[in-house]
Amino acid sequence: MSTPIKLDFSEKYDDQHAQNYLLKHQDNLARRLSHKRDEQLARGALAMAGEPGLVLDLPCGAGRFWPLLAEKPNRVIIGADNSESMLKVATVAQPADVVKRVRPMHTSAFDIDLPDSSVDSIFCMRLMHHIGDPEHRLAILREFQRVTRDSVIISLWVDGNFKAWKRKRAEVKRRSKGEQGGYQNRFVLPAATVEAEFEQAGFRVQESLDFIPLYAMWRVYVLRKR
Repeated sequence: MSTPIKLDFSEKYDDQHAQNYLLKHQDNLARRLSHKRDEQLARGALAMAGEPGLVLDLPCGAGRFWPLLAEKPNRVIIGADNSESMLKVATVAQPADVVKRVRPMHTSAFDIDLPDSSVDSIFCMRLMHHIGDPEHRLAILREFQRVTRDSVIISLWVDGNFKAWKRKRAEVKRRSKGEQGGYQNRFVLPAATVEAEFEQAGFRVQESLDFIPLYAMWRVYVLRKR
């Protein structure tokens, strides 16, 4: 029996960190506007995926996308996360009429506690930019391919834009000064690399949506199971 994959950053989500994460997307105008743009992209992606009826939100974090997912009246939502603290915060922080529509689930993206082809779509926002190891990304994608019947909506950081160029230049400058980068848990990936990984895991790219084209690193992909 193989040892379950655990990532260092996933251990930090205790009750206090989960509460801070909830507040992070509300604490200033820029972040509130960013959240609105995230919602726009998510609505567009869900429409492109055919407005799936049974959605696995993984990782759901503090449930910030639950109200959006609940906009479709007959949609069934499974809100899953590797952190029990995140689930606890989500179920008290989100509107009660939304929470009652959500089935909370404590599970890992590497080993989802659901049968094969058991959901219409997997909604995965703000996880993959934390995964630097290609084998780990493929492990998650293959598990997604196992569990979804049809589609995956997934966000990550890609290159080919101003912010990625700026980040890379800052890293080069830091190295030239002999500074240590420290523990890295956010990664910008070549779009060609991730798209090849999607194909390898058994998906085709239906569409990609950029947060701000040619400027921002965030991209949302709509993937279809082959």
